[in-house]
Amino acid sequence: MASFAAQTLFILFFTLFFIKINGEFSRQSINMSTKRMEKITRLHFYFHDIVDGKHTTAMQIIRLPNKTATSFGTTFMVDDLLTEKPKPTSKLVGRAQGIYAFASQIDFGLLMVMNCSFSEGIYNGSAISIGRNAVLDTVREMPIVGGSGIFRFARGYALAKTVWPNKNGDAIVEYNVTVVHL
Repeated sequence: MASFAAQTLFILFFTLFFIKINGEFSRQSINMSTKRMEKITRLHFYFHDIVDGKHTTAMQIIRLPNKTATSFGTTFMVDDLLTEKPKPTSKLVGRAQGIYAFASQIDFGLLMVMNCSFSEGIYNGSAISIGRNAVLDTVREMPIVGGSGIFRFARGYALAKTVWPNKNGDAIVEYNVTVVHL
């Protein structure tokens, strides 16, 4: 009898204090498990952004009627190659797909919303970066805010450094990414 009463009290206590039910839409519970083992992965690759020529990987989708000094408002849709080395013909490790827009009226600051989808080895998954890219800075830092596959629940940062720009706006950018994930 005492065992049944103890079980009933435990279930009642657990239900009242550890589960929050919001109608039929969602249910939240407090994770009572021990700390999960998180992994840290460091990735190094090159991002090839080609806006001019026959094989463009970035297409301007919003053009402004009046040019501004910082191209404010100009927006591009991208499907850029991610390679192991700076040469475009080097081993493909994934693709960067997303949007970037000139979001600053005082400098060349991009708002980047980018999904880096990796296809190399065990790193099948994606890391998502949303943040500011001050393109004229030597090294830029952008946050990693999520991911999928092996990078599920990802967080971290990406350091970007332009290694080859040209006058047409094409660029090869070196990325060093640190991702914490499950």
